[in-house]
Amino acid sequence: MSKIGDHVQSADWKAEKHVPVIEVKGPAKKGEPVEISLSVGAEIPHPHTTEHHIRYIKLFFKPEDEKFIIHLGTFQFEAHAESVEGANAGSALCEPKVTCTVTLNKPGELIALSYCNIHGLWENSQKLELQ
Repeated sequence: MSKIGDHVQSADWKAEKHVPVIEVKGPAKKGEPVEISLSVGAEIPHPHTTEHHIRYIKLFFKPEDEKFIIHLGTFQFEAHAESVEGANAGSALCEPKVTCTVTLNKPGELIALSYCNIHGLWENSQKLELQ
């Protein structure tokens, strides 16, 4: 039986346009809000067309010394320039970039998943220390 993890792809985000990029804004401090930016296509642009686009980015947190991950958010990108006039003729197009604010009380690991409608699920992770 297949598991979802068997189908998640990963790579260096500087060499692969589908990998979600995680950026923590400034030093993270225990019990204080910290901004986390997520994007796809930071170094190599990902297409943003009706036919080929990023649908969502999900952010998770795995606290140090805890068993389970915490789902912090799902950020969906709904407009892909579709229109009654045809593909890529629409007046709105979402860029797969988002910033959220979280408050964490333990160090751990941030894990991001992105979904490309053509190339499937991609993941990236980043260790997060707290001051």
